[in-house]
Amino acid sequence: MKIIKRIAIVFVVAFALFFVATRPQEAAAAVQGAVGIVWGAGQAVVHFFSSLAAS
Repeated sequence: MKIIKRIAIVFVVAFALFFVATRPQEAAAAVQGAVGIVWGAGQAVVHFFSSLAAS
């Protein structure tokens, strides 16, 4: 099981490096989109707990 996980990680890192090297604009847009999703989720969690505390 560990070897499969290690192979998957190596594959993902290699693909990411290839993507950044061959299409930097698209890679930057993908990272910005991912950060936006994480940021939005974080804001939603903060809003949820703020609403609970105000009740």
